[in-house]
Amino acid sequence: MTSEVPVSKVPDWVTAEIFTDVLKESVEGFSKIKSFKAEGGSAAGENYATIMLRVNIEVELEDGKEKSVSYMLKLPHQSEMYKAMLERNNIFEAERTAYSEIVPEMEKMYRDAGAYVKFGAKSYDLKDAKSDYVLLEDLSPLSFKNMNRLEGLDQVHTESALRKLSQWHAASAVRVANIGPYPEKYSIGFFTEESRPMITEMNASLSKSFMKCCATFEDNEEYIERVKSVEPKITDMCFKFAKPDTSGFNVLNHGDFWSNNMMFLHDSFGKIKETYMVDFQMLKYGTVAQDLYYFLISSTKLEDKLSKFDYYIKFYHDNLVENLKLLKYSKPVPTLRDIHIVLFRYGFWGYLTATGVMSAVLVDPTESASFDNFLSDSDEGANFKTMLYSNSRYRKHMKIILPWLLNRGVFEDI
Repeated sequence: MTSEVPVSKVPDWVTAEIFTDVLKESVEGFSKIKSFKAEGGSAAGENYATIMLRVNIEVELEDGKEKSVSYMLKLPHQSEMYKAMLERNNIFEAERTAYSEIVPEMEKMYRDAGAYVKFGAKSYDLKDAKSDYVLLEDLSPLSFKNMNRLEGLDQVHTESALRKLSQWHAASAVRVANIGPYPEKYSIGFFTEESRPMITEMNASLSKSFMKCCATFEDNEEYIERVKSVEPKITDMCFKFAKPDTSGFNVLNHGDFWSNNMMFLHDSFGKIKETYMVDFQMLKYGTVAQDLYYFLISSTKLEDKLSKFDYYIKFYHDNLVENLKLLKYSKPVPTLRDIHIVLFRYGFWGYLTATGVMSAVLVDPTESASFDNFLSDSDEGANFKTMLYSNSRYRKHMKIILPWLLNRGVFEDI
């Protein structure tokens, strides 16, 4: 089921004319535009944070030949709730800065070290845009694709994603060691005092639905009381764990590293040739535990999620160390034990992931999957959140995750 943006909902300012300079930059021998079409670029439940448009353009080249090109245009939702969020944390500004400054800086670090590493799609500036936006090359014609979020990533794809994540984390740590800290907006992220009321309201809405469904989970006796005691404290815990510990090993977390925010390129035999990261809207400097829990809890196959958790951490650590050494990291390299210690210390990120993004990852495609319904207390929003937490797929994952979190001491000292 798709949730393509109706043509009537495509903003009036998204016209062929404003893409002329982009086409001159990205299409060799560009002469003129022959046809232009903007349409929905993602299916229901595949993207919550933005409106995605695929812009398809037929161009004529200087030699008279024609060529098809396409771009992905990310735009903000127009609801009042979303506008209020952007006033406090402009994720579009953050992402455009990532593409224009941070990603090129990291890629150059690897080139200077004699290695080729590419993190994602090309980005473009769009003149005369009438709203916040991010414009990217369309990776689909290059045969990049997402994997099935409902099935979860197998070991080969998980390892490929962790390899790329370790490259990103290593470069960000070396950057801080050599140049200095990232701007304050990346150390604070969304967790500002101005945003606390909105975060509190959002957490309360999600918690209400989760607790209602959690009470119906089979064999919940061992953890239900712990969960009940934790839920009222979630916002305070979010702010506590979001503050970087300057004495530890920190990186620039992707912040939203789940299966739909990575695209894979395979060869004709199905072997992975390249993995790209997408959606750099939630970058957050701090402990590696954030990205590791977020990814491994939300996006791996059910049968691998916990049984291979420690193996995946070692795989990540091996690659992290390799990349830190390649980039000549000047500070002490974290040991595998160090990584496990922060995973225990920041285990609450695992709980936040399981009760947050994992529910959206595992829900069946539905037209009610939207940003507003994820956060609001309307009847439609309440019904959608019940669907998030009550479906059989989610329950299967939580049946093993909640006891695992309990046994790791996640609910202690909260």
